[in-house]
Amino acid sequence: MENIEGFLRGAANALGVELFPAQTDAFQKYMKLLLDWNKKMNLTAITEPRDVVIKHFADSLTVLTAVELKRGARVIDVGTGAGFPGIPLRIAREDLQMTLLDSQQKRLDFLQEVCKKIRITADAVHARAEEAGREKAYRMKFDLAVSRAVAPLNVLCEYCMPFVRMGGVFVAMKGPGAQEEIEQAHKAIQELGCELVESKKLMLLDGSQRILVVCQRTKGLSGEYPRHGSKIAKKPL
Repeated sequence: MENIEGFLRGAANALGVELFPAQTDAFQKYMKLLLDWNKKMNLTAITEPRDVVIKHFADSLTVLTAVELKRGARVIDVGTGAGFPGIPLRIAREDLQMTLLDSQQKRLDFLQEVCKKIRITADAVHARAEEAGREKAYRMKFDLAVSRAVAPLNVLCEYCMPFVRMGGVFVAMKGPGAQEEIEQAHKAIQELGCELVESKKLMLLDGSQRILVVCQRTKGLSGEYPRHGSKIAKKPL
C-alpha cells in the first residue's frame, strides 16, 4: 500500500487538525486492517487509499470543526459500522472517552481488533440504539452523540438524542440534501428536548459537500423516548 502519510496529514491540516507521527501511523494501520477485513466481510465500498483518507478519515475529523469538546469528553458513535467517525476522532483526540455502538457483533469484533493493534481504548457496545438509549449507563450520559448513519434526520434524532446529556450536543453527519431533512426534523428535535444550533457546510478535498447538523440538549427527555425501532421507522416524529 502506498505511503499516504503526507496526504493524510494534509487532509487533516485542511480541517485545522494537526496529526503527529504516532497518529498518522495509527491511521495507516487502521486502513490496512479495514482493507484486509473488508475482503471477508462487508465494511466499506471505498478501497482506494486516498479515497479512504478523504471519504472516511477526513470526513470523520470534520466533527472537530463543528463542536468544541472539553478534555476527557464522553462521546458515543451511534451505528459506528466500520468505526466512522468514532475511531478517527479517538486517534486525533487521545483524551476522548469513546463508546462505539453497533447492532452487529462482527463489526465490533473488527473494531476491537483495530483498537488493540493501534493501541487505543474505546468501549464497544453491542446493542440497538433504541435499547441502549433506555439503559441507565448510557441515557443522557454523553457530551457528544454523533452518527454518520444513513437514516433520515427525524429518525436519527430519536435514535441518538437520548444519549445526550443536558447541555451536550448531537451531530448528524449528512450530505448535500440535508436541508430538506432538517425542515422535516424540527418537530423531532423539539420533542426530544433539543434545539438546532447550526448546519455547518464543508467541502472535502474531492469536492464533495458535507453538512454537519448540530443540535444541543436544552430540556429533559420524556420517558416515552426512544420508542421501539419499528415504531420509529413506521411513524417518525
